Amino acid sequence: MSLPPCPKCNSAFVYPDQSQLICPECGYEWNPDDLAAEDAAPTAKDANGAQLQPGDKVTFIKDLKVKGSSMVLKIGTKALIRQIVDGKDHELDCKVDGAGEMMITAKFVKKA
Repeated sequence: MSLPPCPKCNSAFVYPDQSQLICPECGYEWNPDDLAAEDAAPTAKDANGAQLQPGDKVTFIKDLKVKGSSMVLKIGTKALIRQIVDGKDHELDCKVDGAGEMMITAKFVKKA
């Protein structure tokens, strides 16, 4: 049975202790099940509860002011999701028609 290397120092000398794995070189302890759950891709849902994926086209459901600018993104503006990130307030990395690339909050869009 081969064990995964240490996520902190990449040491191959890892040993199991009940449900934990321990690295003797750096002393790091982790649960491989928790680490697998953290590696899962982040998810986001739109205003209607539909699951969003990279490559989906979305439209804005309300007017949004662009921070640091006088520009306003109007209702119905279309955007293409490039990437879904795990962020505090902005989950969608989008290319917005007429405005360029920006981060958008998922609750302000719906799938087109």
